[in-house]
Amino acid sequence: MAIGVFDSGVGGLSVHRALVGRFPTADLIYLADQAHAPYGGLPGERIVELTRRGCERLFEAGADLVVLGCNTASAIALRRLQQTWLPGLRQARGRPANVLGIIVPTIEAATGLPWTPEPERLPEKAEALEVLGVFSTPGTTLSRVYEIEIDKRRGDLAVFSEPCPELARLIEDGADRRVLAPIIEGHVEALARRIGRPPDKAVLACTHYEIVADLFHAALPAGVALIHQPGATADSLGRYLAAHPEYDPGSSGERRFLTTGAPGPQHGMVEAFWGAPLRFEAA
Repeated sequence: MAIGVFDSGVGGLSVHRALVGRFPTADLIYLADQAHAPYGGLPGERIVELTRRGCERLFEAGADLVVLGCNTASAIALRRLQQTWLPGLRQARGRPANVLGIIVPTIEAATGLPWTPEPERLPEKAEALEVLGVFSTPGTTLSRVYEIEIDKRRGDLAVFSEPCPELARLIEDGADRRVLAPIIEGHVEALARRIGRPPDKAVLACTHYEIVADLFHAALPAGVALIHQPGATADSLGRYLAAHPEYDPGSSGERRFLTTGAPGPQHGMVEAFWGAPLRFEAA
């Protein structure tokens, strides 16, 4: 079968590229919901609906396992889909089907701890020794998923989120890097002012931001480590597939790229990131 990767737009290509590196012979189907991108400012119910539709399309295209390459969809829609939609879908299909997100692998990488749904209650919170900065869309910021889940696991790691309302849209539209650089610098400075100092490490908690990760590196002070979601997600998926042999990722190395938006070649920023020309088919 195949692994599906879903995102509101081109940001999930960063996850797709990491999966290609980790599973070079796997069959991968990518779907960008560009007709509705970005998701960061949409109402929660709308995000759930659009994410379900995208996953349905990937299952129809031959995937048995879908990775949400989108923090907003992972934060807002994933649990709902796993609890209320997937059980009926599996029964109707008569074979395995699952949807995974990218937040759990990121939290594992940020905390250095394996994921447990209900971690042991920590002792009284210690004075924070480390600060983690999280750059994200407004939807992910409002969910507070990183603050809540990391606080359950690490009493010595304080989390501060910085919403970046327009950044994903600008990257999706292929904005000039000279336009993006000062916007990213402004968000880095705003986060440092709120913390009172720069973070010790940071997460680009929107996969669109990985396309311009070098601009974040340039804006952050030297020594601030970036936790990269795509690599953490690929490693986590490797462990998942080893534990769940019922999911066959395929072996022909097929690559398909679908979009709900306008099919055809992608803009220069995406192609530079991807390293080759890239054309999307109509979904």
